[in-house]
Amino acid sequence: MIAAQATLWPPACDPGYRPGPEAPYWDHARETMSADERNTLVLRRLQALMAWAWEKAPFYRTRWQAAGLEPGDIRSLADFARVPAIEKADLRADQAAHPPFGSYLCIEPHEIARVHGTSGTSGRPTVFAWSKDDFERIAEAHARIMWSFGLRPSDTVFIGSIFSLYVGSWGALAGVERLGATSFPFGAGVPGMTLQAVSWLRQMRPSAFYGTPSYALRIAETARAEGIDPREFGLRIMFFSGEPGAGIPATKRTIEATFGALCIDSGSMGEVTPWMNIAECAHRTGMHLWQDLVYTELLDPKTRAAVDFGGTGTPVYTQLERRGQPMIRLVSGDLAQWTDAPCPCGRTYPRFPRGIIGRIDDMLVVRGENIYPSAIEDVLRTFAELGPEFEIVVTRPAALDELHVIAELAPGADENDLRRRLVAQMKRQLGVRPEIAFAAPGSLKRTDLKSRRVRDERPRA
Repeated sequence: MIAAQATLWPPACDPGYRPGPEAPYWDHARETMSADERNTLVLRRLQALMAWAWEKAPFYRTRWQAAGLEPGDIRSLADFARVPAIEKADLRADQAAHPPFGSYLCIEPHEIARVHGTSGTSGRPTVFAWSKDDFERIAEAHARIMWSFGLRPSDTVFIGSIFSLYVGSWGALAGVERLGATSFPFGAGVPGMTLQAVSWLRQMRPSAFYGTPSYALRIAETARAEGIDPREFGLRIMFFSGEPGAGIPATKRTIEATFGALCIDSGSMGEVTPWMNIAECAHRTGMHLWQDLVYTELLDPKTRAAVDFGGTGTPVYTQLERRGQPMIRLVSGDLAQWTDAPCPCGRTYPRFPRGIIGRIDDMLVVRGENIYPSAIEDVLRTFAELGPEFEIVVTRPAALDELHVIAELAPGADENDLRRRLVAQMKRQLGVRPEIAFAAPGSLKRTDLKSRRVRDERPRA
């Protein structure tokens, strides 16, 4: 039976609750319930959420009316599949027409406790508004999920990402504090900060780290340049978001070998915060979908038809606990495969066994082959003779596309032999023969946040 408390909307949090340190689950009942029980819980929350949005948000009400739907029509999860999906572009357009928060703001302005947003690198920045109780539920959700991959109140968590409008750092900090662990909100992004990070990590020896995979590898590179083995930091768990690196098998192995710590992949979208709604557990068998926090569907990117377990599609997210700016069927634009196969942890959530494969928009079509940058990274990370950074450039000098991969070469490596092996491995895994160029160690651009390693220089139609 589903506890009455679990069906309340918006749900109430007990700030005094915390499981014992030996407990494997934050909430045993919810994390191990059957699929049918969870679907019942999800449906009840969806119905309450839609009733709230219908009353408060013209953005949704107008779309649903145009589709001939109202909240009372949603009597099953199959019915919910009829609700129109929304895109990031819809959110930006609505905020431009109804500044600053858009007509999907469901609370009064005086109830807004925090404002966050996107960087706007791919268009108009999108503003996020959180109420105080929204933020408390985000912290609760993140604490539950962090517990699943092994964080405990005895841990100290070094947060090595930018504290700005970017929600990743703040969401991680909120979860750490709610869990009762010690937070070390170091940050990132200031010149010289990486060297300071090495010094602080060595001095304080925190047990956990949060940031992007690229920045963790940059810290390791900086440490080694100072004669410091990154394993000296004593890290036990490293969890990441912001880019797909932690879900790429070779990159995961590199991080774990470099630091001697578990590498945990987590994160979906800032817009659907709690963004940690998909995350690996300590067994690292893929990213669990915490369906009772953010309901995730997997749809065909073109037809928007539901994809069965075992298939691949784009995740579509619906927050189940947010009042301020609820996201209802937001299309991620990512690509993932999912399964409902059991996980050794005992949680009954479905999983993305390969994590987020990549952004659909980032897919490169080269000579008829579909290539994701993550697949190229997976190859490069298997060669010890290469440094941590690389670039991917696609050109069309004549009739055919050319794929160029530029990688840093470690001192003393045999350039000709390495090029031959790299080309052969990429041809086998990608189906395309790339042009390989080598750069001097440390010469390619480093980043403190999300890596930007792809340049498509083909002429546009």
